[in-house]
Amino acid sequence: MNIAQFPLALPETEAATSAEVCRALDGLRIAITVHDSGERLTYANQHFNYLFRSLPHRDALIGLGYDELIRLEIAGGEIAESELERGEAAFVAKRRRQFQERSFQPLDVKLADGRIVEIKARASGMGGWIALWTDVTAARHATMRLEDTIELSADAFAFWDRRDRLILCNSEFAALHGANDPAHLMGQPFAELMTRAVARERFEIDDDVESWLSRRMDSHRAAAGAFTCVTKNGSAYLVRERATRGGGSVTVFTDATDRHRVEKSLERTQKALAKTKDAAKKQASYLSDLLKRLSEVEAEADTAKTTLLRTMSHELKTPLNAILGFADLLRACADRFGPDQVSEYAGLIRAGGENLLKLINQILDLTKLAAGRYPLCRAPVEPRFVLTKAMDCVSARAAAKSVSLILEADVDCSMVDADECALSAALMQLVENAVAFTQAGGEVRLTAWRADGRLHLRVADNGPGVPQDDLARILEPFEQVGRGTADHASGAGLGLPLAKGLVELHGGTLAIESVLGDGFTATVAIPT
Repeated sequence: MNIAQFPLALPETEAATSAEVCRALDGLRIAITVHDSGERLTYANQHFNYLFRSLPHRDALIGLGYDELIRLEIAGGEIAESELERGEAAFVAKRRRQFQERSFQPLDVKLADGRIVEIKARASGMGGWIALWTDVTAARHATMRLEDTIELSADAFAFWDRRDRLILCNSEFAALHGANDPAHLMGQPFAELMTRAVARERFEIDDDVESWLSRRMDSHRAAAGAFTCVTKNGSAYLVRERATRGGGSVTVFTDATDRHRVEKSLERTQKALAKTKDAAKKQASYLSDLLKRLSEVEAEADTAKTTLLRTMSHELKTPLNAILGFADLLRACADRFGPDQVSEYAGLIRAGGENLLKLINQILDLTKLAAGRYPLCRAPVEPRFVLTKAMDCVSARAAAKSVSLILEADVDCSMVDADECALSAALMQLVENAVAFTQAGGEVRLTAWRADGRLHLRVADNGPGVPQDDLARILEPFEQVGRGTADHASGAGLGLPLAKGLVELHGGTLAIESVLGDGFTATVAIPT
């Protein structure tokens, strides 16, 4: 703005001051232009010609409309082709809108030589505008490099200014918060963005919404906070917050789904183990009371009865000790075990529990039988059906040992009046016993026939057999006789006594035969 251009003469002091201001403006490293209410240029400092080197000297531009200046920039090859993709008229209209709509948002213009100029417009007191033109190439390139870097990252990134508004994020962050384009989230305050994400059900809320948002805000405001978010599809993220030197903050979402699932699995396992341990303690207390009562009842019994109690105590405590031992091991060392090892130990605990449950059920059934309180629900039962049912229950175990199961039943084996569950349980004990003591490659044969007004059901194996002197003893509870196989350790000596009691409850008999080294045979005969 030259002094000579003023329409009225200025006093000498004011003219000197104006000249001094113009020299100061010419010394700035940004361009300044002043436009009147008709968008005509009334002043441009020296740096304006530095930005647009193809334009005539700034004095020759005075009086030109803003649209004319823009077209001179285009004609001089100053504007990048990417800016003109929609045509020259569209580009001019976009530039003019910044004045016409009095938009105070900065406008970036890409130049043909790779530079980027930021234009900021402000209304002047005379109804016109003042525009500041700044070369922001280095800053924009730094921002673009940062954007490219975080966009390529597998993590979700977001940057917030000192007023906690979003200024930069990548696509991963936008997608997590329900936006298709990061640009749709720019400028949003953190609190509003989180509230909208929760309203859209983007995250799993483990308690009430207000508490969750409060904890999320506390983590965000901390100088170095951490928070775990779980999305609706089950993905888990570790959210880390850090304050930046400029007064803002940065947020990083790291996928921690696998770790989260392992932790949840361990948590569920620990809860299940705690319940199992409590149940085992209750069972132990019940069994302790049961043993005490048995001891009182059999206080005057002979040495065989004392042996019975000692054996029963051992058989009960063995699986219970295994359950408690593995539960204590998992509780004490849970952080050092992987999912596979936890699964293995949980399986061992379950196996111990199943053995304990089986033993308890056998004891309870024997107790009911001894007290005469085992109810029978008689109905017509097909013999072949109960034999098949017993075979099916042990087929997997027999296959694992390569033991053949053979069923032979006469065609005239018609229905028999019996309790199906009780008869099936008796035969199951006999078949399990036969498979357990039959060596690999052997066979177990199940036979049914009718004779002398009775139904006969036989279970025979070709295992190592039992000495004659022990045949009577093994029909007593907790009496065991080794038959040359490690499967002996899986029984408590209750199978045969229980089968005998259930058969006798039907008015029948259980006869056992064996020759040492030449198999074992158990024959059930019940009235028809």
